[in-house]
Amino acid sequence: MPIAIDPEINGGKPTVTGTRISVQTVLGHLSAGDSIEDVLDAYSRLSRQDVLACLEYAARLAGHAVTFEKIA
Repeated sequence: MPIAIDPEINGGKPTVTGTRISVQTVLGHLSAGDSIEDVLDAYSRLSRQDVLACLEYAARLAGHAVTFEKIA
């Protein structure tokens, strides 16, 4: 998988394997309206597959159910 979580890299944030570029950084650019090509221009070490892996990672996280309890 092109996404790694290593406590020794970026404080354990999910990161594109072989880089110090976090998934959060990539998603931040995309959510701000940057295109995949814009991200690739800004981060020459990334490939299109890396950017798509970041999106897949986010989609998988969004698919997990989270339950909150109301505290009285």
